[in-house]
Amino acid sequence: MKEPLKGLKVLDLSTLLPGPYATMMLADLGAEVLRVESASRHDLVRNMKPLIDGQSAAFSYLNRGKQSLALNLKHPEAIGLISQLVAEYDILIEQFRPGVMARLGLDYDTLKQVNPRLIYCSITGYGQTGPYRDKAGHDLNYLALSGAASHMGRKASGPAPMGLQVADVAAGSHPAVISILAAVIGRQSSGEGCYLDISMADNTLALQALMIPAALNGAPDPQPESNFLNGGGVYDYYRTADDRYLSVGSLEPQFRQRLARALNIQDNPPLEDRQLKTLLQQKFAKQDLETWCEELAEQDICVEPVLTVSEAAEHPQFIARNMIVTQPSGERQVDSALGFEQQPIQPAPRCGEQGAQVMERLGYSQTEIDKLRDAGLFD
Repeated sequence: MKEPLKGLKVLDLSTLLPGPYATMMLADLGAEVLRVESASRHDLVRNMKPLIDGQSAAFSYLNRGKQSLALNLKHPEAIGLISQLVAEYDILIEQFRPGVMARLGLDYDTLKQVNPRLIYCSITGYGQTGPYRDKAGHDLNYLALSGAASHMGRKASGPAPMGLQVADVAAGSHPAVISILAAVIGRQSSGEGCYLDISMADNTLALQALMIPAALNGAPDPQPESNFLNGGGVYDYYRTADDRYLSVGSLEPQFRQRLARALNIQDNPPLEDRQLKTLLQQKFAKQDLETWCEELAEQDICVEPVLTVSEAAEHPQFIARNMIVTQPSGERQVDSALGFEQQPIQPAPRCGEQGAQVMERLGYSQTEIDKLRDAGLFD
């Protein structure tokens, strides 16, 4: 199956990461995505280094296959133009703070009068209600407030910032896409659209599926290195002689036993986890990462090296899965991992690149477009 979402039309009024990642997934699946963005206040991701042909590699990845209409949403003509677009689009995704779209006259209650079938998704840090609805926040804050950060890191040093935006993507982009596609299915029978309130903090709370249920029902709160999954047992990272690391996920008895045999550790009867962990630390510290990889390559024991992202891109597993693709420009990107047969990746748009095309499709003449441009509508 190719492009399973072909025919769905998405208006993307988001910037940075959560919304653009969500609409990237929709575009990868064949949806037509139109970015509505400001020409005077660029998405900060556009300028992240390195730049390739004037746009950042990160922006090119997040916005591949989309179109762009540069629009000043505060211009008096903007509401009418968005309303015309909404009449023919299925989905609108926005990422402003609560109340901003209402002040612009672009809230769900207004736009559903134009298109009752509209699926309108708001992605925010704390949601549209509650005492934190108007607060600014970032991934780090949502991990903190939800309790997730409290059991990360080490006892001695506490939680550490993550380079992977778990709250933004796993608790923002992914639930947004799931909810949107569920709404699309529901609309097939009801004929009606809906409003979706996606809170990254809420979803980060919900992600803790193995920790929160216990704490909510009488167990102590999880702490760093207190649980078998957060460094409290054998499941952990181990430093090698060259200051690299191995990941050891040998939780099940059969993997643990094979690991012990591979390292000549006596673990029968089973050692306490702390004892085994100390022996593993001592063993792994005696040789460099490459040597360990060679020695353990054929062992089915859930042990893998901690690779850099550049090393991961060259790993035979990801190469075999065709996860790294090269554009005609020479730019390399990660391909979609959503499981469907993929079409060739289309480049990300320049800011406002499809503006004239969109306006002409809506029935504007070139003279009218020029007048609106002179009046600042596309700034």
